[in-house]
Amino acid sequence: MKFISRLFSILHLFWCATVFIVMMLIMFPFVILINTLLSGKKAQALSFVCLRIWARVFLVLGLYRLVIKNKQYRDPKGSYIYVCNHGSYLDAIAVVLAAPQAFKPLGKKELVKVPVFGWMYRNLVVMVDRSSQESRAKSVELLKSELQKGQSLFIFPEGKMNRGDEPLAQFYDGAFRIAIETQTPIAPMVLINASKLLHRDHPTRIKPGTMTMVFMPSVPVEGYSLDDLPQLKVKVKQLMEEQILSEA
Repeated sequence: MKFISRLFSILHLFWCATVFIVMMLIMFPFVILINTLLSGKKAQALSFVCLRIWARVFLVLGLYRLVIKNKQYRDPKGSYIYVCNHGSYLDAIAVVLAAPQAFKPLGKKELVKVPVFGWMYRNLVVMVDRSSQESRAKSVELLKSELQKGQSLFIFPEGKMNRGDEPLAQFYDGAFRIAIETQTPIAPMVLINASKLLHRDHPTRIKPGTMTMVFMPSVPVEGYSLDDLPQLKVKVKQLMEEQILSEA
């Protein structure tokens, strides 16, 4: 039985990778066309439609289901800084499908080197090299400019996938600094069960199943100054940890 289960997991991983790549190649010319003819918030919104199609097809053909809770906490016309826990390669798929509006994400610079995907990635995200203070500072300024255009942002506050035993790894300051400096509310959400279906360290143990995205009430930052940043970061992290534990 173990052999059959392992074989199924390997075949499932191969199938999911194939779906991901094929859909990327299908969406690639549309994203090129959109970003060639348009710019700014409109280009991001139309590109986001392509990402949603890509994500939806992957979810269905990959035998995954996404349940979304508490949609009422988000105004599709509002501007937020979305933050979510990060423990699986499935997280980005779930976030794209769950968010009620297009957003500009912060992403790792290393992924730009991936053929084809890297070009799309470069045009859809604000890239950051976390090892470079200059790169981090530049990415913050770019994200702030997106907010000024009325664009929502998305940031994994842990920076990279959580590989520890705690519900959340330590948070970086970026999302909270931007929120305070632009007076934009933080919009926490937590994804449940994704890391059990596809864990970063054990991709060959992949399995189909259901993930749950839980939206939480937004956290206003009116009146906060940068002196309050540590307090805000701790508050949001605690709220997210409590929600993760309550859903487990």
